[in-house]
Amino acid sequence: MIDQIYNGWFSEISPMWEGVALSIQIEEHLLSKKSEFQQIDVFKTKTCGNMLVLDGIIQATELDEFAYQEMLAHVPMRAHPNPERVLVIGGGDGGILREVSKYECVKNIDICEIDVEVINASKKYLPGMACGFDDPRVNLNIADGSVFIRDKQAYYDVIIVDSSDPIGPGEALFESPFYEGMKTALAESGIIATQAESFFLHSETVRSLVAVCRKLFKFAFYSAMFMPTYPGGNIGICVASDMIDPRIPATNEPDFIRTLKYYNHEIHSASFVLPQNGKKLL
Repeated sequence: MIDQIYNGWFSEISPMWEGVALSIQIEEHLLSKKSEFQQIDVFKTKTCGNMLVLDGIIQATELDEFAYQEMLAHVPMRAHPNPERVLVIGGGDGGILREVSKYECVKNIDICEIDVEVINASKKYLPGMACGFDDPRVNLNIADGSVFIRDKQAYYDVIIVDSSDPIGPGEALFESPFYEGMKTALAESGIIATQAESFFLHSETVRSLVAVCRKLFKFAFYSAMFMPTYPGGNIGICVASDMIDPRIPATNEPDFIRTLKYYNHEIHSASFVLPQNGKKLL
């Protein structure tokens, strides 16, 4: 971590995006902790608010976290006509829980996070996201998500995977057996949405994820969004289902949609329209 901080700037450097770095000016190093699974750091930045970093990779900043949380949550939630049972895998910062809990139709929200220290850090330094844990419908499970889903059969209406990158504890969440397990855990009309990297910087990872989903599900598509504090300024999600075309939001739009900062009815479908290089890749 120390070699990523120079002259008051944190630079995100990773072999996953070789030759590219994103630098953010920091004012204070609020937390540096080695958990059982990863290095956890929280910084107070000059212009992006507090920033969560895992193993040297930016996970969220208060400046733009809403874009990622809203799209990863609301694209699958709005595509399903009546989501009642939801599973969040990863998402220890609480942001996805915050968005899912806005749906009155939801009766149960399970979250499976492998590292309790991420939750603790978020509750202390990112309360605007960690407030998602306060909903009484939330059931916290500290466990490996790839193992947790094996005990669920045809149960969840929506499964959302808010994973870190495919290195360290997040690696298993990008492999085919995990997607097979999610399909088994889904109800017949269920839908999954997973963090799927940037098709600019991680083309082979994106191609592989979408290919896996297309082998398992009738519908599988890649949705893209803008993210200023992620390398390349963008990231995507893979959304898949056997019964639901995720590109089409349900007609019963909740009133809270108008209060969101990024997601809306129009951008739901538009996010699946890719530039020519994305279309060729997939």
